[in-house]
Amino acid sequence: MFNPSRDQARAFFIESWRKQRTNESMQPMEQLVADIVQSHPEYQALLEAPDAGDRDFTPEDGTINPFLHLSLHLAIEEQLAIDQPPGIKAAFEACVERRGNAHEARHDVLESLGETIWEAQRSGKPLDADAYLERVRQRSGK
Repeated sequence: MFNPSRDQARAFFIESWRKQRTNESMQPMEQLVADIVQSHPEYQALLEAPDAGDRDFTPEDGTINPFLHLSLHLAIEEQLAIDQPPGIKAAFEACVERRGNAHEARHDVLESLGETIWEAQRSGKPLDADAYLERVRQRSGK
């Protein structure tokens, strides 16, 4: 899934979580998604709802889009696995050291990634990897 539609991406998260709950065998990416969902109990019931893939989540509703949040987690896991952009793994480890908790450190990285994406969209420019890393480093206190 290199460029899935919104519906395909949501279905992948929903199906991966379903397989986790029913103890079905999973591909490595499905297992990674299930692990991410496992660490977010606040989203599990939503992913189990019959209309999960059809719901809209807008800032005006005051709700966080769980699919966006989980997708950012997935992107971060892929970045950490290959240290791309270079230095993200070390910056993440510094956040873990400061936080004492890997999940909270992932949220530091997630916030940094979200800000970097927002800035790129606002400016109409590509993602600035250096700015992204700097944001993560600032959150790590280093």
